[in-house]
Parts: sequence; structure tokens; C-alpha cells
Amino acid sequence: MHRAVAWGSAAVLGVLAVALFLLLLTLAKDTALPARNKYGLVFDAGSTHSSLYIYCWPGGKENGTGVVSQLEACSVEGPGISSYADNPAGAGASLKPCLDRAMEIVPAEQQQETPTYLGATAGMRLLREQNSSKAEQVLAEVAKAIGQYPVDFRGARILSGNEEGSLGWITVNYLLETLLKWSITGTWIHPPAEDVVGALDLGGASAQITFLPGTTISDSSTRALLRLYGTNYSIYTHSYLCYGQKQALKMLMASLHQGSSSPQQISHPCYPLGYQENLTVAQLYDSPCVQAPSTASPAESLSVRGTGQPAACSAAIQELFNFSCGANESCGFNGVYQPPLRGEFFAFSGLYHSLHLLNLTRGQPLSLVNATIRQLCNSSWLKVQELLPSMSSSQRRDACAASSYSLALLLHGFGFDHSTWPHIHFVQQVGNTDVGWTLGYMLNLTNMIPSEAPQRVVGLQRSNWVAATVLLAIMLILIFCLLTAMCCQRGSSGYERL
Repeated sequence: MHRAVAWGSAAVLGVLAVALFLLLLTLAKDTALPARNKYGLVFDAGSTHSSLYIYCWPGGKENGTGVVSQLEACSVEGPGISSYADNPAGAGASLKPCLDRAMEIVPAEQQQETPTYLGATAGMRLLREQNSSKAEQVLAEVAKAIGQYPVDFRGARILSGNEEGSLGWITVNYLLETLLKWSITGTWIHPPAEDVVGALDLGGASAQITFLPGTTISDSSTRALLRLYGTNYSIYTHSYLCYGQKQALKMLMASLHQGSSSPQQISHPCYPLGYQENLTVAQLYDSPCVQAPSTASPAESLSVRGTGQPAACSAAIQELFNFSCGANESCGFNGVYQPPLRGEFFAFSGLYHSLHLLNLTRGQPLSLVNATIRQLCNSSWLKVQELLPSMSSSQRRDACAASSYSLALLLHGFGFDHSTWPHIHFVQQVGNTDVGWTLGYMLNLTNMIPSEAPQRVVGLQRSNWVAATVLLAIMLILIFCLLTAMCCQRGSSGYERL
């Protein structure tokens, strides 16, 4: 009777040990073989150039946070797609080298399931204002070119200014993990609202400011309502069309031309002393952001001469802005409502590049930034070429104007001052990922940032592994002891028979 009970106990323990072993083996297999990576492609079709961003993330964590990484950013040769208004097929052809590069990176067996998007920004918004049919033709040709590749193409469209600003804000806060963070206790936590940062973006044709204000947004046209990870955000965002760097400098040149005492001569205080160039009226007034005088002939040649005058340069740039708030108690410029600035801000794109050329993106005080730009603007053309040897001729020519415009936009346009300047962080990347609207665009359209907070990850943690292993060991020891006892009892019974 005792022997039968012992054998039964040993059998039960053996079955439990085998079951526990198989469970551990399955969990170990799942841990050792994670889901394969997934990929996403996003074209940023800007006003001056286009880029293709190639993203990657673990397939099993689509609703997680901080898991998307940028594999590569491929710069498309040539100008932005809006420049192909009279040659739409050329816009599509320009994208193919970067698409070929993406096909080398994304595994062939996953290309057909790789979501691919193209978003066009202010350059195409301006073209649409000028000629909507040409804008549609350009979009059709780029869609046709992308459609020839074995990807999950989900469309090409023109983003609104508020979309561009909101998506840039999502990108930077996603990368900084200020929307949702995985804590050391193994749970998701929502960082306080004070940790959320603002986004400052300067493109070629538009400028965006987006942040979470501390007050109610009174103008609904500047409000974006977002629900991210189970939290509602009412953010302020506005895009200033024509106030991107390229268009703003074109407006500056047009203003100088129209204010010149000689219609064929333009004295440019932001160009270095000794610099000269010629351009036609048609070249100067080729954008809806500037309107040519009725008396000007398109073929008329204009002579531009740099004078290198920092104070006059700053004054001429400030004339591009209208600082009257009108009916709004608080505004940015041109009468556009803007609540008081709040929190930290990340400045990227043109704001970063224009100041990075002068090594002014490392948190230097505003006084040093002002002095450095003033010194550059006071330099001769020969001196500027020595100071910026690796830059192209046009970059050297525009260095003073671009950096002065960025400073004027931040201080006079958006309202930063000496006390809030330290809250601006100039960045190109966060965590090896370029900051801009493209990542936010892909995250939004692939639903990788859900409207509800993700559930706590259910899995076997380290402590549970240890407990399970100890339990398995105890079972094996008990089985061994039972079998040993039965063997001893059987041997003892045999001796008694003798």
C-alpha cells in the first residue's frame, strides 16, 4: 500500500515537472525568437529638397514607446518636387535613387508589407495656390513612381501647416519619451505636463511653432486636439506660410528692390561687402509670396551689391513682420493669436542649420549669439569665404541673412527674450533620429501611438523565472528522494526473505 502511494506521488510529481519544463521551454523559445522587425518609409517633400526616411521597429511592440529607430535618411538629388511644376515626370524620377536604396535595406520578403508615404509641405502648398492642376499633376507623378516599387504605398498628399506643426511636436515628444515612459517598476507612466516640450520648425517656405500652453487657447484655428496614450492634449500650433527661410529671404530682396532709389540697383545690407550678383525681375518675383511692381519688366536685369551692414540688415528683416496684435491680446506676428510661451522648446530644421553653421547650437547665451552674427554680418566677402570654407557660395552669401532671420523670427516673431532663450534647444537629432514631422506622420498613420494607453506587458519576469526554476528543482529532488526510498525499501524486503 505504501509502495503504491509512493509510486503515485512520484508519477504526479514527474508529470508536473515535465509540464513545468515544457512551459519554461516554450517561454524561453518565445524570448529567444522575438518577432521580426518591421519597416516604414516616409518621403519629406519639402520646398527646397526631398528626403526619404527609413524607419524600423520590433514587430511585437507596435503600441510601445521609444521603439522606432531611424535606419537611414536618403537625400533626394535636385530641388523640391514643387520645382517640377512644368516637368511633373521629373519629380517622380528624382525619387527613384532613394527608393532603390530603400529596397537594399528592407528585406525583400517584407517590402510588400512596408507602409510607404509621401507628405508634401509648404512648397506644394504654394504651388497649389498658384496652379492647383499643376500641383495635382506633380502628386500624380510621384505616386506613379512610388507605385512601381513593391511596397505598401498609402498615398502622397499635401500636409496642412497645422498638421506639419502638430506632427513635428509628436515626433520630438515621442523621441524624448515625454508622452509615455516605461518605469523601472515595470509599468507605463505619464510624465507630468511640464515635461512636454514645444517644437520650433523652419522650412524653406513656412515656419511652425507648436507647444502645450498653460492657458486655454482662445482661437480655435490655432488649436489641435490630440489623444495620445490615453491622455488628451490641447496644443497650440500655427504655420506661417511664406516665412520659411527661402521665401523670407526672397521677400527681403523684393522689399529692398522696391525701396531702392534706383530700380536696377539693389544694395543688400545682409550680403557681405564686396559681393555682387545679377538676377532678373522674373527670378526675383517667381513666388506668390512676393508681388512684382506693375512697372517692372520680367526680363529686366537687376544688379545686387552687398554692403555688409548688421544694423541695417536686422532692421530690414524686422520690416517683414507686422508686430501689431490687433484685436488679440497676445500674438506672435501678423496679428496671429499666440498664448504666452511655456516650457522647453526644441528648434530644428532651418533654425538648427542656420545657427549650426556658426557653431551657435550648443546653448550659448543670447549675447554671444548676437555678437557672433553681428561680427559675421560685418565681414567682407573675402573674409566670409575664409570663415566658411566648406560652405557653398550661396550658403556663404546667405549666412548673415539666414542667421539674422532665424534670430529675428525667434525673438521678435515668436516672442523669446533673454530670460526664455536658454529654454531653446537647437537639435538635428534625438537618439540618432532626425527631428521633423515625418516620424510623427508615420506613427499617426500606422496607429503606433494609440489613443489609449497600452496595457501593462504580461510576461514572465525575472523573479518568476527564478521561482519556477526553484520549484522545478524541488520537484526533481522529491522525485529522486521517493525513488531512492522505494529502492531502499525494496532492497530491505529482499534481505528479509533470505
